[in-house]
Amino acid sequence: MLKTTLLKATEASGKILQQYFNGAFEVSSKSTVNDLVTEADKKSEAAIIAVIRETYPDHFILSEEVGEIKTDSNIKWIIDPIDGTVNFANGIPLCCVSIGVEQDGEMILGAVYNPFMNELFLAEKGKGATLNGKPIQVSRKETVGTSCLVTGFPYKWEHRANDPMEVLQYVLREGIPVRRLGSAAIDLCWVACGRFDGFWEHHLQAWDSAAGFLIVEEAGGKVTDFSGNRYSPYQKEILATNGHIHSALQDLVNGKTDGRKN
Repeated sequence: MLKTTLLKATEASGKILQQYFNGAFEVSSKSTVNDLVTEADKKSEAAIIAVIRETYPDHFILSEEVGEIKTDSNIKWIIDPIDGTVNFANGIPLCCVSIGVEQDGEMILGAVYNPFMNELFLAEKGKGATLNGKPIQVSRKETVGTSCLVTGFPYKWEHRANDPMEVLQYVLREGIPVRRLGSAAIDLCWVACGRFDGFWEHHLQAWDSAAGFLIVEEAGGKVTDFSGNRYSPYQKEILATNGHIHSALQDLVNGKTDGRKN
């Protein structure tokens, strides 16, 4: 029943994204001028919550726009109604809805749906990950030097050692191709299905990665923080790879380039 509700909520959100995309809608800013929220974000979020509430009126909800709707339930829905809002607002079809389901502090279900590419990624704890119903696996590349990587940037950050720009320089100086899509959820899913071999990002929120990190793990990948510790979506930093390149990419992210093996 949880998975059925998850898929129903994802579908409802996808329809709203398609309805508003490239149309007229209100756009406003949040923490910075480029930290956007649109009318579609709010409508998508409302539709998702309405679907959940039909079946599970007492479940805890954490969503990007409304924040926490706290209850005593051991099940929490972690929602990003549009991941990649800047892309969406500019008519770039690299955006999605991302919904994770957490039970007793462990992520058990995750769905990421990009309706513009008709790609639905789904994972269930211990049961693998799929793209449009077909099983997916991470890539098999064994060296970071031959990898294709993806990253993202926060809207603002403090300048310090190994900040987002410094880390990018470490990687680029190795001659490794890096892409920037503008949606952490899609980045993670594309690692899960082997399009990318690794992803890192600073300063994420729980709704950015809750579904995607489970999809990577269930596709056979590895997800940690920058120190190699077990990942939680409530952490601010994420490193996700196919597993083979994890240690080498971790070294790069931490500025350890001397003596590193590709």
